[in-house]
Amino acid sequence: MKNKVEKTQKYFDCPLTTAMNVIGGKWKVVILGHLFTGEKRFGELKKLICGDITQKMLTQQLRELEDDGLIHREIYREVPPRVEYSLTDFGKSLSPILQDLCVWGQKIKDDKVFG
Repeated sequence: MKNKVEKTQKYFDCPLTTAMNVIGGKWKVVILGHLFTGEKRFGELKKLICGDITQKMLTQQLRELEDDGLIHREIYREVPPRVEYSLTDFGKSLSPILQDLCVWGQKIKDDKVFG
């Protein structure tokens, strides 16, 4: 558990700071967005993510999301082993927030606000 932030250090008096400590960063919201369409395997997520996410970074982000209770990791005892990721009920509670964020992002694209 080296380099791992204690859970108690993630939660602050400011609710926005707490939220950003859980879902902040470059990839977590993108990962969650892809899991809203259903369970995904590691390789599927890697292919779906637009950008240059490394295997190490994807693994780290998935572990953090799992530690925070937003996603569930199911290991199927098969040969070869299969692992699938899905949203927990807690993760699903982000749906309206992420949908609004997608609408806002589409508006930026459509209006070409940044370019």
